[in-house]
Amino acid sequence: MNRQLNYRLVSKALFLSGALFLAGCVSIPESIKGTSATPVTDLNGVFVAPELYIGQEGRFGGRVIDVKNLQSSTQLEIAVMPLSQYDAAPELQQPSVGRLYANVMHFLDPTDYKNQYVTVVGTIKGIESGKVGEASYPFLRIDVTGMKRWTLTQQVIMPAPVMTWGYYGDGPYWGYHHGYGGYGGYPYGTGQVVPVLE
Repeated sequence: MNRQLNYRLVSKALFLSGALFLAGCVSIPESIKGTSATPVTDLNGVFVAPELYIGQEGRFGGRVIDVKNLQSSTQLEIAVMPLSQYDAAPELQQPSVGRLYANVMHFLDPTDYKNQYVTVVGTIKGIESGKVGEASYPFLRIDVTGMKRWTLTQQVIMPAPVMTWGYYGDGPYWGYHHGYGGYGGYPYGTGQVVPVLE
């Protein structure tokens, strides 16, 4: 009985610590956290039934295609991309899923934002018709309450060490191999350079 009780306590503790660890891994910047625990992020869902989402808080991001300075605001045209669950940055490997007009209530210099990656959070206002080239295209409109402009950088991803069989000292050795020519050191193999947003 005691053993069964201890097993349950350990299982519960492991579950809670795992949940806390996963929660700690989420690192959404303060500027785009918004006020809702679960802002709308499904652009396609909004296009299907926009009347259900008007007035709700949404979080979307992607690449800025155009910047239009108006009398008292700035309109960003954004090619929307899926967002990372970790930090809400646009997923660089994913294609665009649609377009939106993000209305920012102050001046933004086009040279600072055009062709840059951003994530915006704000109030969903509805769908309006716009154009992509000569083609008519539906745009989501959102009044921005928070925004993050991301910096595109490069990161080197090193390969994982591999298990190898060899000799160490006077006898055979089976273990992780890191090095050049089989004798220690780091890194093992060649790193891969990948673009990341920070």
